[in-house]
Amino acid sequence: DGKLSFDEFRAYFADGVLSGEELHELFHAVDTHNTDNLDTEELCEYFSQHLGEYGNVLSVLEDLNITILKAMDKTKKDYQESSSLEQFVTRFLLKETLNQLQSLQTSLECAMEATEEQTRQERQGPTKPEVLSIKRPGKRSARRLQRNNSLSPNSPHFGTALYSSLFKFSKGWTEEDNQWITQINRLQKLIDRLEKKDLKLEPFEEEVLEENARSHIMIVQRQMSVIEEDIEAFRLALKQYVESASAQDSCFHISIQKPSNDSRFIIYEFWENSSAWNSHLQMNYSKTFQRYNVDFLETPELTTTMLVPGKY
Repeated sequence: DGKLSFDEFRAYFADGVLSGEELHELFHAVDTHNTDNLDTEELCEYFSQHLGEYGNVLSVLEDLNITILKAMDKTKKDYQESSSLEQFVTRFLLKETLNQLQSLQTSLECAMEATEEQTRQERQGPTKPEVLSIKRPGKRSARRLQRNNSLSPNSPHFGTALYSSLFKFSKGWTEEDNQWITQINRLQKLIDRLEKKDLKLEPFEEEVLEENARSHIMIVQRQMSVIEEDIEAFRLALKQYVESASAQDSCFHISIQKPSNDSRFIIYEFWENSSAWNSHLQMNYSKTFQRYNVDFLETPELTTTMLVPGKY
């Protein structure tokens, strides 16, 4: 409704350091109108008194935000008409801008976590931190995890002066802690991917095949219903067939399945391509097996073939 009650104020501003009483005291310090609700004017007046150097920081960030939006707008208009080299440069500049902003964000998150940790250590005593009972929308909890992770000495930003000085505030980190932080980092990356709303689908790519190119594997499924009294003779003929076929360089694999309560055999054959399969059918061992099947099978053999891409 344009105003913050104390519960709404607490849900947003509680940082796990201030106690409930301190949050209530802060709320009334901001509430100069004494209405038990905070409006925009009161919030702006309170925080503007304490901006200090951050007034310049926020002003620069506002200018940076406008500049980036203008650059992205121009990119949107010009990218499709640019040459391949110009498009590459544009993608590189976008990536580099993102990396710089993420580096800055990491440093800020290090500072936030280090100052919170220092305050917790200084305040160890009877004061009980405020426990949130209301969660505000957004990724506040996720970002807290990310800030914890940023304290790891393995961070690529560990060498920055700001990080080096602020890291001294955090005490008692052990090797086991660092291993947990590494796991948290992996989990955070997964959560960020799952939460990402602006998913981009890669464009469909058609593969242009050269004439007579061996680009597909032939998969053959052969179903054979064998006469009950001829099963043993069929097994012997099948064994000889599989040994001969498997010896061919163009045969990748042969697998045989037999349902337990059925006289049916299912053979799966993987051949280098359709030409190899057709050549295989003309071989003497294949023709011999086909002649056996005339006598051993109750019904004609059912053959199904399928081509699948040879490259994955």
